[in-house]
Amino acid sequence: MKIPTVVAALACAAASLQAVETKTWQQADKADFEKGDLDKLSLSSEGRLTLAPALKEIFDPSITFLWAIARDSKGNLYAGGGGLGGSKAKLVMVDAAGKAKTLAEFDALAVQAIAIDAQDRVYAATSPDGKVYRVDASGNSRVFYDPHAKYIWAMAFAKSGDLYIATGDQGQIHRVTPSGAGSVFFKTEETHARSLAIDASDNLIVGTDPSGLILRVTPAGKSFVLYQAPKREITAIAVAPDGLIYAAGVGIKTPSIAPLPASVPMAAPSPGSAAGPALSVAPRPAPAPPPTLAPSAAPISGGSDVYRIETDGFARRVWTNPQDIAYALAFDSQGRPWIGTGNHGAVYRIDSPQSYTRLLNVAPTQVTAFSAAGGRIYAVTGNIGKIVCIGPELETSGTIESDVFDAGAFTYWGRLSHSSGENKSGSIVFETRSGNVNRPQQNWSGWARLDAGRIASPAARFLQYRATLTGAAELDEVDIAYQMKNIAPVVDAIEITPANYKFPPPAAPASATPPALTLPAIGRARSSSSNPAPAADSGSSPAMTYAKGEIGARWLANDEDGDALVFKIEIRGVKESTWQLLKDKIHEHYYSWDSTSFPDGKYVIRVTASDAPSNPPAQALAGSLESDPFLIDNTPPEISGVQGAVAGGKIEVSFHASDKLSTIAKAEYSVNGGDWLMVDPVTRLSDSKEEDYRFSVDHAAGECTIAVRVTDEYDNQAVAKTVVK
Repeated sequence: MKIPTVVAALACAAASLQAVETKTWQQADKADFEKGDLDKLSLSSEGRLTLAPALKEIFDPSITFLWAIARDSKGNLYAGGGGLGGSKAKLVMVDAAGKAKTLAEFDALAVQAIAIDAQDRVYAATSPDGKVYRVDASGNSRVFYDPHAKYIWAMAFAKSGDLYIATGDQGQIHRVTPSGAGSVFFKTEETHARSLAIDASDNLIVGTDPSGLILRVTPAGKSFVLYQAPKREITAIAVAPDGLIYAAGVGIKTPSIAPLPASVPMAAPSPGSAAGPALSVAPRPAPAPPPTLAPSAAPISGGSDVYRIETDGFARRVWTNPQDIAYALAFDSQGRPWIGTGNHGAVYRIDSPQSYTRLLNVAPTQVTAFSAAGGRIYAVTGNIGKIVCIGPELETSGTIESDVFDAGAFTYWGRLSHSSGENKSGSIVFETRSGNVNRPQQNWSGWARLDAGRIASPAARFLQYRATLTGAAELDEVDIAYQMKNIAPVVDAIEITPANYKFPPPAAPASATPPALTLPAIGRARSSSSNPAPAADSGSSPAMTYAKGEIGARWLANDEDGDALVFKIEIRGVKESTWQLLKDKIHEHYYSWDSTSFPDGKYVIRVTASDAPSNPPAQALAGSLESDPFLIDNTPPEISGVQGAVAGGKIEVSFHASDKLSTIAKAEYSVNGGDWLMVDPVTRLSDSKEEDYRFSVDHAAGECTIAVRVTDEYDNQAVAKTVVK
C-alpha cells in the first residue's frame, strides 16, 4: 500500500546527485512517527495515526500499585492492590454513580486477584502468604478460603459456581465450592499457576511459570498442554467469545529449564480437605517470584509475546514487542484483543495476526489489569495506582510533534504535503518551527501554520512539525520539501607532480542512464531522513607515464553540499600578474600539460572549483587555491673545459658543468662508445648548480675518444667530448 511511495522516494534519492535539487523529508512508517511525541493519538503498525480512545481517570486511591479490577452486574467497579513497606493491601470500590471509597483493608502486601460471583458477591485474594476474602457491600470481610500457598495469582468462577484459584509457589489450582469448602483440584508441575481463565465449556485455561505452558484442564481434571511458549511466564490469559484463546508471555527462559510433559490431573479430594494427594515427582526448586508482585523485584527482560490458539489447537504468535511487558488482556466490543503493558503504560490492540495499533499511553508506568463492560475498557495501573476508563468514544483532538529533522546545513523549506488515508473526514492542521541548534529551545522560531501549504518557518538547519488531528482524520504520510543553501566548494591542497610524467587521458563521460536502484528488504526500516555527510575527496589519482617535457598537478577539493564539481586550471609566472588558461571544465582532480611551450622559470598555478554542474547559473559558487611556486626547466646544463691528458699510463679527464635553474643531478662518461659510467663531482655530492669533475681512465695505444654527459634534476641532458692521442 505504501510500497510505491517508498520505491518512488528511494528512486528519487538514488538519482539525486545534486544538492540544490528539491529533496524530501518523508515520514510514512511506524518507526518514523514513533520518534515523535504523540498525545491522544493512536499509531498502527502500518504507520497510520488516528485519534485515540478517550482516556478518563476515574479514581486515584493513593496506592502505589493496583493489580486487579472487576465489575459487577450493577456497574460497581472493584480494584485491588497495595503499597510499599508496611502499607496494607486495599480493596477500593467505585459505584455506578462514580462515588469512590476504600472498601476493605488487609494485612498483606497486595490484593492480587478479584472475582465476583453470580450474586455480585466480591472475593479478594491477597499475596504473599495470602487468603481469599469475601467482602460485603459494607466493607466487612471474612476469610472465605485459605489455600496455604505463597501466592494467589488469579481467580475465576465456573458456571457451577465453584471458584478456581491459581497459586504459587507449588503451581496448584484450588477449587472452592460456594460454601467455602475447597481443596487442590490440579497440580501443574510448575512453580506458578500464573494466570487463569474459564472457557464456555467450563474448561480451565491455565498459564504457568517458568516453562511458559498454556494448559486446558477439563472440569473432570483432565489436562492437555495447548502450547509451550518461548517465554517463561504466561502473565495473562483471555478467552474470546468465539472460543479463541489469547495468552501473554514474558521473560527469557532459563536454559536449565527443560520443557515439561503434560500436567498430571489430581484425584478428586474429599470435601473440605486442604490439599489433594502429592505427586510422585520431586518438586522443582522455586525461583524468585514473578516481578509483577512487587516493584523491588528484578525487571523482566526479553520483551513480550501474545499468542493466539485456534479452536482446533493451532497456536501462533500474533504480537511481539522487544521492550514492553504484557500484564493484561481483554476484548473490546468488536472482539479485538487489547494488551495492557509496562513499563511505558502502553495499551495495544491486535487488529489482525499481521497488524496492531498502539492505542494510547497511560501516564503511570504499568497497565496491570483490564475489565471490559458496556463497550468500555476499565483498567488499573501501577506506579502510581489509578483506575481509568478507556473509550469507546474518541478524543476530540490529538497531536504529534515530530522528531527534529537535521537537513545538514542551512536550508530553505518548501511545501508540506500529507496523505490522509482512505478516510477524508475530519481535519489536520500543521505547524512548523525551525532553528539552528539540534533541539528546540527558546531561540528557535515559534510554531507557525502553513501558508497556502508552504512552510512559513524561517530557513535554518533544523525543522520540526506539529500536526493536530480532529474528527475522523487519519494521517499516514508527511512529506516536507527542502533545499539546502548552496555552499561554495573548497580546494584544500595542490600538489605539482614530478616533471616529465603525464596523466592518462580522461575517461569517457559517464552514461546518462540513471544509476541502478537497490531496494531494502521488504519490511526493513528505511535509512534516516537526515542527510549523511558527503564523502571527502580521497586524493587518489591514476598512474603517470614518462613523457619528456610534461608536467602535471593534482588537487584535493570538497563540497559540503555534495555537489558535482568542475575545475579550471590557470598558470602565471611568479613575477607576472596575468593568469593564462591551461584548461577549463576539467572533471578529474588532476591534469598534466606540455611545459616546453613555457619559458624556463618559476610559476604558480591556480585551481578553481565550481559547483556549476549542480546549480543554476545564478546560484553556482566557486572556490580556488594557488599552488606553491614550482620550476619549469627544459634547458640542458652546460659543459665546459673538457680536457684529457696522458700521465703515467692513465688519461686524466676534467670538466665543468653548470645549470642556470636546477641542480646537476648526475654525470657520466663513455670511452670509445662504450657503456656510460657514473662519475661523482670532486665534492662527492651532487648538490649544486655547478660542479667540477675529475676522473682517470686507462690509456690504450692510439686515439681515445672520451664523451661526458650531464643531466640536471629535470632530466635535461648535455653531451661533450675530448679526443686524446
